Amino acid sequence: MTCSLSSLCLPLSLNLEEIDKLDKIIKRRQALKKGDHLFRQGDNFESIYAVRSGSLKSYIMTNNGEEQITNLHLPSELVGLDSIDCKSYPISTKALETTSVCEIPYSNLQELYTKLPDLRSQIFSCMSKELRDDKQMMLLLSKKNAEEKVASLLANLSARFKRRGYSPYTFRLSMSRNEIGSYLGLAVETVSRVFTRFQSMDIIAVNGKEIHIANKNQLLKIADLNDYLVAIDKKSIAS
Repeated sequence: MTCSLSSLCLPLSLNLEEIDKLDKIIKRRQALKKGDHLFRQGDNFESIYAVRSGSLKSYIMTNNGEEQITNLHLPSELVGLDSIDCKSYPISTKALETTSVCEIPYSNLQELYTKLPDLRSQIFSCMSKELRDDKQMMLLLSKKNAEEKVASLLANLSARFKRRGYSPYTFRLSMSRNEIGSYLGLAVETVSRVFTRFQSMDIIAVNGKEIHIANKNQLLKIADLNDYLVAIDKKSIAS
């Protein structure tokens, strides 16, 4: 069984022998069921992870005891990079659906740095991309109205799926309306109204968890994301 650490989640410029050394430190975790935690806030930091299939959400608990979702992790994306400078995970992460991951013990990864000089720069590159994408998403969602926020989310997911070789028009959105509201800072009723409006405008079609983007140009116009998506496409081609 091959690992998910392909050029999609680690753009490695390694030869076959070096890739084999990396593959030997990777652990294949038992699949997580929906609601299972990969790790909880405060757990000792030991590993970073690559999503093989399924999806995860990261969140923190508010003072009211509610989940505030901070990120969504899709196949071939790395999880836990924000914990490298910590002794414990600063957030919790759990499965939105049945999800399999590759575990990369960080102590073993550090040992490989000395044997594979290019590996450290590749990890830094992944961290840089994650920071850039997170910052861009925060900028996209700030000062936008409800329709613009939902459109931004759908367009962002479309670009991420495309970058990983999946369809940018039809994909599974495993987050519930309540979780989408938590992520975007919207009431669940508002999220539902926007989805209904987008369907009535024939911008999207929804079948359970499956989203089909029927009019991507209109979606991008609402989200005002054309320049951002062009930049993402350029990065995907270069990587």
